[in-house]
Amino acid sequence: MSHYFHTPTGAENRRQVAVRFWDTDWQFTTADGVFSADGLDLGTSVLLRESVPPAGASRLLDLGCGYGVLAVALASACPGAVVDAVDTNERALELCATNAAAHRVGDRVHAITPDQADPDVRYDEIWSNPPIRIGKAALHELLLTWLPRLAPGGTARLVVGRNLGADSLQAWLGQVGYRCERVASAKGFRVFSVSDESGS
Repeated sequence: MSHYFHTPTGAENRRQVAVRFWDTDWQFTTADGVFSADGLDLGTSVLLRESVPPAGASRLLDLGCGYGVLAVALASACPGAVVDAVDTNERALELCATNAAAHRVGDRVHAITPDQADPDVRYDEIWSNPPIRIGKAALHELLLTWLPRLAPGGTARLVVGRNLGADSLQAWLGQVGYRCERVASAKGFRVFSVSDESGS
C-alpha cells in the first residue's frame, strides 16, 4: 500500500504548483508525502476537463482529497455548496485547508478524516480519483461506504485508469446495484458517472 494513504513523518518541503483548468489559473501549496506533490496528476486533470461543476449543489464530497484540488475547485465554482474533503493523510488535510483558505473558500471546505464525516450527510455529488492501488477489496469497501451517502438522484464522478482496472470496476459497480456510465475516455483514463440503480 502506498505511503500516500498514511500520514508521512518526514520533512514537508512545502512548495507551490500552478495549474490551469476550467479556464482559470490556480495555485496550490503541496508538500512531500502527498499524492502528486509536483503538479496536477493526469487522472484528476482528465476528470476536471471532462466534467462541469454541479450547478445548484448544496453538499459535495471530494473523496481522497489530497491537497484539495477538487475540493477547492468545487467550492469556488459552487458558491452555495459545502464540500467535505476526506482523506486519511493528515498532512494532505492540512494542505487542503491551507489551499481552501488561500482561495477564500475555507469556510465551506471541511478537510476531515473519514471517521470525522457525519454519516447522516447526503451528497448531491461525489468527485473522486479513487486510490486504486490500495487493492480491489479495500477499494470496494471504500466505495460501498461512501456511494450509499449519495442523496436521492445524486451522482458520483470517478476517474480510473484503464490499465488499473477501470472496466472491471465498472462491471462490479453494476453488479452491486449502481448504474455506472462511462461519460468520457482520455489519455488512458475513464470517467464514470455512478448513480443508484433504484434512483433512490
